Order: sequence, then structure tokens, then C-alpha cells
Amino acid sequence: MTAPIFNYDDAGDTLTISFFPGEAATGIELNDNLLLRINKERRVAVSLSVFNYSILTQKTEAGLWSLPLTGLDELTDATRQIVWGILRQEPLSEILSVSTYTPSLLEKQLIVTFRDSALVAAV
Repeated sequence: MTAPIFNYDDAGDTLTISFFPGEAATGIELNDNLLLRINKERRVAVSLSVFNYSILTQKTEAGLWSLPLTGLDELTDATRQIVWGILRQEPLSEILSVSTYTPSLLEKQLIVTFRDSALVAAV
């Protein structure tokens, strides 16, 4: 794989990071602001689109934004496992940090946070 290609659309405030440009892929809506395109057969990320990029990458007084991976709930178990594996491997693991938010001992929600290095590379 070559270096990711960062393309920012100012009018739409969308950053698209392409890992395998032009490759056929399936779109997975991770949440309202993250669209992951994957090659299911090869189990790799093809691209990641970040909507509302300028807002989501601003640091808050508590640090970087964390986003829930609510879209995983809509996937079949097989597809969820593929996506989960892709999120934990390079190149996405260099851009997103995955963790779990636990509002109570009975609830948990997978979340992602942008890594600082991804913010610098995209500027």
C-alpha cells in the first residue's frame, strides 16, 4: 500500500482519506459523520470519509472528540466482525483510536477518537 491520499472538500467540509483509490468497495456508515469504504474479500479499508471535519477535529477543553460507532449495530454479525478487524489494523489504527464508553456497568458503546498525527497529516 502506498501513502494515504488526503482530499479535503471545503464546500462540504468533508475529508476523504483514500488508501486504495479506485478500488471497488462497500460503504459502511459508522455513524452520521464517518463513512468507511471497505473491500470485504481482502478485509481492508479502501477509504474513510469524515463529514463535518473542521468541527470534529477541533480540540475541546477535554481533548479530541470521541464519536460513537452506532452504525455497527446495523450490520450483520459477519460484516461487523470484518469491520471490527479493519478498524484495529493499519492504516485505520494510525488514524483512529477505538475504545469503549461505559455509561453504566450494563451498557457499553464502541467509540473512536482521531489520533493527533492524523490531524497534522490532513492539514
